Amino acid sequence: MLLLAVLTASAQKLIAEKTIVDVGRTGYQQPITAVFEFRVKGSRKVRIKEVNPDCSCTKVEYPKTDQNDRFQIRMTYDARQLGHFDKQAAVVTNATSKPFYIRMKGIVLREYQDLSKNYPITMGNLLLDHSDLEFDDINRGDHQVQLIHIYNGSSMVCQPNLMHLPPYLSATMEPERLAPGRSGIMTVTMNSTQLHDYGLTQSAVYLAENPGDTVSTDHEIGVSAVLLPSFLGMTTAQKQYAPKMELSKTTVDINFNGKTKKKDAIDIINKGRTDLDISSLQLFTGGLKVSLSKSKLKPGEKATLQITAIRDDLKKVRTRPRILMITNDPDKPKVTITINAK
Repeated sequence: MLLLAVLTASAQKLIAEKTIVDVGRTGYQQPITAVFEFRVKGSRKVRIKEVNPDCSCTKVEYPKTDQNDRFQIRMTYDARQLGHFDKQAAVVTNATSKPFYIRMKGIVLREYQDLSKNYPITMGNLLLDHSDLEFDDINRGDHQVQLIHIYNGSSMVCQPNLMHLPPYLSATMEPERLAPGRSGIMTVTMNSTQLHDYGLTQSAVYLAENPGDTVSTDHEIGVSAVLLPSFLGMTTAQKQYAPKMELSKTTVDINFNGKTKKKDAIDIINKGRTDLDISSLQLFTGGLKVSLSKSKLKPGEKATLQITAIRDDLKKVRTRPRILMITNDPDKPKVTITINAK
């Protein structure tokens, strides 16, 4: 849940997304840093005159120039005392006549294990081993399972749960209540009978520390599922007369070399004996534009898949940029094209 602090002075506003940050656990003499995000709203620039921590055990970093957009204040505790800590600093700016206060709290342990490699994703006080759920190659009737390992980095007991689950997903947490410094497993199950269309279905769910928490985009977990057409019952003789899809490549390497857009193309040919139908062409992420010269190919016919990669948009995506095609080729009902951009 975000705590918004708004400071006003004439035509300007300084907005702190959080004024209190729980940094969780650290080890003895292992300094830990809280990052406070600010944004400026208004016609005047904001200048930070000084930031005064309440003791010498805490250091602060802040921009020394005038700000008119977004900026950060970083507050670092030296962790030289064991136990719980609660430190604050007074921030003096030209946005208000009085200082306002930011606080960081947490706990210093004698024995502490750095879990950043095992849990590289941070969502509030919870640490995760990954933040995307991909259910690939699902057949109608399948119940596929994905696991998310979760660690409680706070000093309070929490009850992790997933919110805004679509009808085709269910989730359980074991244990249901997660003590400080303990880990658990979120089991997410995909019920393919609730997927209506072949090809790619995408959605998002949100991880909450406790039931009733407010949804935050910072806690978003992306979900993708690929439902394949069924070729059960097709005989060997029928397969001999089936369409056969061949591509010039399935991996596209993009090097922008300073450009904002880059194009590439893939040739597709039907080497089978009956018509090839590319029934679905979809994107796993943004940052790409695609066009297909034709989606139905007679035996021997060729089509071209044009791909445009957009540099700035690709920088924002969290998962691998990929293109998905669903076809009536029984050997290639799903074709995934991977985009490697740099």
